[in-house]
Amino acid sequence: MTQSVLIQVGQCGNQVGCRFWDLALREHAHINKRGIYDEALSSFFRNVDPRSGNDVGGPPGSRISALKARAVLIDMEEGVLSQVLCGPLQQLFSSTQLISNSYGSGNNWAVGHHTYGSVYRDQIVDQIRRAAEQCDCLQCFFLIHSMGGGTGSGLGTSVLKLLEDEFPEVCRIVTAVYPSAEDDVITSPYNSVLAMRELTEHAQCVLPVENQSLMDIVSKIQLMSNTSRSGAAIKKDCTIISGKGGVSKTEKPFDAMNNIVANLLLSITSSSRFEGSLNVDLNEIAMNLVPFPRLHYLVSSLTPLYTLADVNVPTRRLDQMFSDAFSKDHQLMNADPRHSMYLACALMVRGNVQVSDLRRNIERLRPSLSFVGWNQEGWKTGVCAVPPVGHTHSLLALANNTCVTASFTELRDRFLKLYRKKAHLHHYVGVDGMETSGFSEALNSLSDLIEQYNTLNSTSSALTHDAPRINIAT
Repeated sequence: MTQSVLIQVGQCGNQVGCRFWDLALREHAHINKRGIYDEALSSFFRNVDPRSGNDVGGPPGSRISALKARAVLIDMEEGVLSQVLCGPLQQLFSSTQLISNSYGSGNNWAVGHHTYGSVYRDQIVDQIRRAAEQCDCLQCFFLIHSMGGGTGSGLGTSVLKLLEDEFPEVCRIVTAVYPSAEDDVITSPYNSVLAMRELTEHAQCVLPVENQSLMDIVSKIQLMSNTSRSGAAIKKDCTIISGKGGVSKTEKPFDAMNNIVANLLLSITSSSRFEGSLNVDLNEIAMNLVPFPRLHYLVSSLTPLYTLADVNVPTRRLDQMFSDAFSKDHQLMNADPRHSMYLACALMVRGNVQVSDLRRNIERLRPSLSFVGWNQEGWKTGVCAVPPVGHTHSLLALANNTCVTASFTELRDRFLKLYRKKAHLHHYVGVDGMETSGFSEALNSLSDLIEQYNTLNSTSSALTHDAPRINIAT
């Protein structure tokens, strides 16, 4: 059985990560009612003797002693990590897994990347290496961070480079939360563009998630609950609004948004945690969905929306779930993949869904979706037998689609509004290791990325469809 390690950086990364651990434990407890440490649990948890702190010897199958998360938690402010150690999930983490400071990064990418990246390099490497050595077969690092602040964007991308240097053969999948246009951090466009250069160069897959899209989805779920028939109200302790999340018992406005990102992680890791008729190896995501190394930004969508909440509405037809996965309203980015070009697409189903249902819906949807000429059959499919708790099935779609250029272009425009005025630059270039040229290099990197996607979008229709095709991956 393979294992993965979750690395949470910054306030957002740690809040989302702790929500993932909370929901993952719920899923495992729902299936594993005998308290046995099985292979599913071993993928993200260790079985530790609470008296010695050492892993319980022997293969999975022994009784659970004390579970410890395969994780490293990093933040340059103490607040969130202190809440973790005092919160509902405190037993999942030892203090050595947490790395913190008291001062924060001041919403400055350069401070997080250069200052803290240098000061904490050895400590971070030691903790990541320790987590890796506790794995029998390390498959993937999941890195979670935000793009708008200083620690998440700066130190998060510094950690990404460390992973590439220290573990070049291990898959690196990044979940990056992008700020909205109305973000209250005025320097967030700088931080995001500087971070994007690092993501483009050093990640193997990036799952970009936009705050505005998360807010829109939460609003849709609330509306769905309020307008549905009697009995459809969101339950008090449901997974979409529960304020527990492993951090605190008081509900915060962003808990529901964090929950959606956590559900994305639950879905993408489901095949590595549970059995299925068509399991997806995490390494296969990059192998099948990333035809060009830099073009590794995957647009994600989750359906049905009510899978994210304990809302008692009738199950919609299975075919509608597949149609919704390609709808603008279900994307975790403000993007419309139907009106752009697909380089590849993965459909990862959970629950009582047959492979034949997958193939039938692919054939049904194929005429309405534009794929590049050289990859007309560029589908990756997976079926995990275990559905989300309380529901019969769900679907995660991951699309390598040129529609990402709309969001990236908007981000570049916001960056340029500041950069042309040289606004706030002195806060960055005053940091040791940061040069003014870093801004122009990051801008050029983003512009090149946009141009590469646009070139594929504009030239694909001119390519012959008689070129060799890739069969549906299974």
